[in-house]
Amino acid sequence: MSIAAPPRPPRADSAGVIVGEQPMRRPDTRSPQLMTRRAWWLLVLNFLIPGSAQLLAGNRRLGRVGLAATLLFWVVVVLALVAALIWPALLFSVGTNGFALLVIQLVLLAYALLWVVLTVDTLRLIRLVNVRRGARPVAAALAILGLVVGSGGAVYAAQQLLAPAREAIASIFTNDAPPVPPSNGYYNFLLLGADSGLGRDSMRFDSISVVSVNAETGAVHITGIPRDLAYAPFADGPMHDRYPDGFEGHPSESCGWGPGINQLMNAVEICQPEDGKEIYPDAAAKSSTPAIEATKDAAEGILGIQIPYYVFVDMKGFADIVDALGGVDITVQERLPEGGGPTYEGEPAEDWAIGWIEVGPQHMNGDTAQWYARSRYTTSDWDRMRRQRELQQAILAQANPANVLSRFQAVAAAGSDLVKTDIPDSMLGYLVQLGVKAKEQPVQTLELTPDGAGILTDDPTPDQYAHVRDVIQQMLYPPSPSPTPEG
Repeated sequence: MSIAAPPRPPRADSAGVIVGEQPMRRPDTRSPQLMTRRAWWLLVLNFLIPGSAQLLAGNRRLGRVGLAATLLFWVVVVLALVAALIWPALLFSVGTNGFALLVIQLVLLAYALLWVVLTVDTLRLIRLVNVRRGARPVAAALAILGLVVGSGGAVYAAQQLLAPAREAIASIFTNDAPPVPPSNGYYNFLLLGADSGLGRDSMRFDSISVVSVNAETGAVHITGIPRDLAYAPFADGPMHDRYPDGFEGHPSESCGWGPGINQLMNAVEICQPEDGKEIYPDAAAKSSTPAIEATKDAAEGILGIQIPYYVFVDMKGFADIVDALGGVDITVQERLPEGGGPTYEGEPAEDWAIGWIEVGPQHMNGDTAQWYARSRYTTSDWDRMRRQRELQQAILAQANPANVLSRFQAVAAAGSDLVKTDIPDSMLGYLVQLGVKAKEQPVQTLELTPDGAGILTDDPTPDQYAHVRDVIQQMLYPPSPSPTPEG
C-alpha cells in the first residue's frame, strides 16, 4: 500500500507574497502549463491594447505610458471618422497641410517605437524558458508578427503615405499668398500642357484649356483653347497695353513669333531681355512665369472670366502619372500612329510610325497615352484637343481614393515631377472637398473650334471673340427653366 506524498508547501517571493496567488504578476514559474497560458494572454493584450501587459505583469509606469498612447491614438482615429462624416472640410484641411502631416508623421513614428519597446518587454515578461518547449517558437513568432502588423503599419503610414504627401505638397504648392475668392461663383484655372523634352528649341504650350469649378456644387466645365488661336484679345494688363487690338506676330530671322496664342512663350520670354521680367516683374514671386501670366491674360480676354490660378503639366513626365495610376481606359475612335512625325511633307505614316494605337476600347499605359494625346499628323488639331480632354476625364475617373491610396507613393512622386502651379497651399483642403463633389457629376466640355463655339483660328474677328464670351456665360450660368403655367 503506497503512501501519498505530502502536499508541496506554498512558496513565497522576496516580498513575502505567496507565488501563484497573482498568476499574471507573480506566476508559479515551475508550472509550464500556467506559464504557457499566461504567455498567450500577454501576447494578445500587447497586440490589442499595447501597454496593458505591463500594467498587469510588469512595469506599471511603462504600462501607463503605453496605454495612454494607445487610448489617445484610438480617440484621434474615432474623432477623424466623426469629422469625415460631419465636418469633412476640417479633415481635408489637416490632410493637405504640410506642417500637420509632419506632426502626424512624427507621432506615428514615436508610437511605432513605443510599440517595439512594449513588445520586447512583453517577451521578457513571458519568460520563454519557463513556457512549454513546443510553445516557445510559436510565442516568439506571434510576438514578431504582432510587431510587424502594429508597429510596421504605423511606420508604413508615416513613411509611405504621409512623407510623400508632405514632400509633394511642399514641392508643388509653393505659393503662400492669401487665396483669391471665387469669381461670380466659380474658381477658374488655366490648365497648360507642354513638352520640355530634349530636341525642343523652346517650350510652347501645346495644350491650353480653362477649368471652371462651381464653388458650391463642384460642377466642372472645361473650355479648350486651340494652341494656334490667333489675335487673342488680352485682359487689362501689360500685354493689353502692348497689343490693344489683339496679339500680333513679329516676323524676325533672329527671334520672332506668330500671332497664335502658343507663341506667347517667344513673345514674352524667349525674345525678351531677362526672360520677360520687365513685362511681368511679379511673376516669380507668385510661383509663375511671364509666359504663363501672359497666357492667363489672353485666356481671360478670350473667355471674359477671371482666371487667378494655373496648373502646368509637363508632357515629358505625363506618362509617369498614368503609369502611377495603373493606366487609363480610352475608347479610340480612329487608328493613330505613334512616332515623331514625317521627315518631309507627304510622307505616309506607315514609313515613320513606330507603332499604332488601334480603334476600340484600349487600356493605355503612360507611353501609349502620351502618344494618344500628342498625335496630330494623321488627324487635325481639333481631334487632338478632343483626345486630350478624353484623357483628362479618364485620369479623373482613375484617380479614385482607393486607387490613389494603394499607389500613393508613385502618384505623389510623379505629381512632384510634372506639375507646377500657383494655387496656394491654404486652398488645398477646400479644393479637395470640391474635387470629391466633382467626381459625382459629369464634366461638361466646350472646344473653341469651328464645330464647337464657331470660332475660326485663321483670322478670328472681334465679333467672334464677343460670341465666345456670350457662349461661356450661357455655359456657366444657364437660364433657369420657365415654370409651366397651371392648367
